[in-house]
Amino acid sequence: MNSQDQFGTTARPAGKSMLAFWRDVFLIATLVVSGLYAGAGFLMPLALAALIFVLITALSDRITGLQIGGWHPPRWLGYLLGTTAALLGLFAVTSVLANQASQFARALPQYEAQMDTALGRIAGLLGDEIVSFIRKNFIQIDMSRLAVSAIGGAGSFLSTFFLICLYVMFMIGERSVFGLKIERAARDQKLRDEIHAITNAISLSLQRYVSVKSFVSALTALISYAVFRWLGLEFAETWAVLTFALNFIPSIGSVLAVILPALVALVQFDTASPFLIIAFGCGAVQFLIGNFLDPALTGRSLNLSTFMVILALTFWTAIWGLLGAFMSVPLTVCLLIVFAQIPAMRPVAILMSKDGQLASAADTPDGAAHGHGSE
Repeated sequence: MNSQDQFGTTARPAGKSMLAFWRDVFLIATLVVSGLYAGAGFLMPLALAALIFVLITALSDRITGLQIGGWHPPRWLGYLLGTTAALLGLFAVTSVLANQASQFARALPQYEAQMDTALGRIAGLLGDEIVSFIRKNFIQIDMSRLAVSAIGGAGSFLSTFFLICLYVMFMIGERSVFGLKIERAARDQKLRDEIHAITNAISLSLQRYVSVKSFVSALTALISYAVFRWLGLEFAETWAVLTFALNFIPSIGSVLAVILPALVALVQFDTASPFLIIAFGCGAVQFLIGNFLDPALTGRSLNLSTFMVILALTFWTAIWGLLGAFMSVPLTVCLLIVFAQIPAMRPVAILMSKDGQLASAADTPDGAAHGHGSE
């Protein structure tokens, strides 16, 4: 007798071999990947809006959960304050990048003139072989064209900001009736409970990841900004914003957040001391926060193996570019949670997990208080 999954369908339809089943999975995956790539222009703002909505939901739930002398803030006030904080933060990030991109483009000729002197200092620190590599691979880059592309990208993102805000507003309006829609659309009580459990697990995991990662990235950016301002580094606000944003990219993001301002310091200043302070000081901050504080706050809610994180980063970057790199971890966490609830895909979820232990959707942290367990 064929076993049934939570959605009432057979895990392996009768008459189909295992090879046929995985052939169908491969075909569906190919169609999904093709759709993600072809619809990137529409899906990327929508996915970013979904993450911002998750952050707003986490903030509003925290606000409404406060108790001030027996008074609890109403839900509308929690949404208002959470939405204001999240959208103001996003607007500040885009404004800094858009405003300073043109200033950086005007300063590029000066940086190019100082490059030879900087390369001489690099030769003294790292050797002539490194300098030859830099001359061969980086000096030939048309920095003016790169700056124009950066300005265009910043301006495009600023125009997309209003579309993202519109998406977020409608998502907030839909949240209150989403559960009612599921109850009316589901065929039976068990199916409704399972859908509630999966959506709650995804929501709680993403809320924890986005809120913790935003806090950790903001803390890292503030410490780095203090160092940049103390040294007098030009465009300190831009490098601080990039530090915040790049920390959402697994592994390589924190490395780039140190290398980029360190190289600018090497070109701007006449000595190598600012370069070394940024490289080792900010690098130490990234290492300590990323390896101790971040895992301690995130806990087990992010149960992805390190190798899976790298694969997800490569895959989503290839599909959606830089924005895919930012969103690679939360998108993969969603897939892991869904696969864990489908018996036929559970072995894949085990391979994706960090330790091979998969909690049920209802066992997600805080799930008992918010979720609907399966019967």
